[in-house]
Amino acid sequence: MKLLSLITKIAIFVAIVLMIGILGYAIFGNRVLLKKSPLIGTNAPDFTVDLFNGSNLKLSELRGKALLLNFWSSWCIPCRDEAPLLEASWLKYRNKPVVFVGVNIWDDDSNALTYLKKYGSGYPNGKDPTGEILVDYGVSGVPETFFIDPSGKITDKYTGPLIDGIIDIFLEKALLNSNGNSLNKNGG
Repeated sequence: MKLLSLITKIAIFVAIVLMIGILGYAIFGNRVLLKKSPLIGTNAPDFTVDLFNGSNLKLSELRGKALLLNFWSSWCIPCRDEAPLLEASWLKYRNKPVVFVGVNIWDDDSNALTYLKKYGSGYPNGKDPTGEILVDYGVSGVPETFFIDPSGKITDKYTGPLIDGIIDIFLEKALLNSNGNSLNKNGG
């Protein structure tokens, strides 16, 4: 009887430890691996965005170049964390067949403009006041970044703040996906 009681206690203990481990992974685990967009491999939804500089930009007009499409908000701490990396990467890629576009969501214009002034943004940034673009891309939070190849297909989605090296990896993949040549092989 005592042996059965000991085995039951051990089984309950193991089950509790396992459940705590699963719960911990669900809360703190690698969310990038857990969120895979069904849009990967499909044509990027086209849109026209009103830029903060007063002009507008139509996504389909950027075909022929790889694209980094970043959704952000001024109140988002992780967006602020990734802003210097995005700016540095844009400066690195601006003379190559790559375009960066930022789309501000869930924000007001004055806060967004203050954010852009503080964190810099030489690449085009616009606003999605109706939420149509974020719905088309299935954005559920900020920051979220999509990588699109020169033919207009989405190659990757990164959820959360970008970290050093990720931009290079995903832009290289976007360029490889389209023409079989890497950015470096093309002299970039």
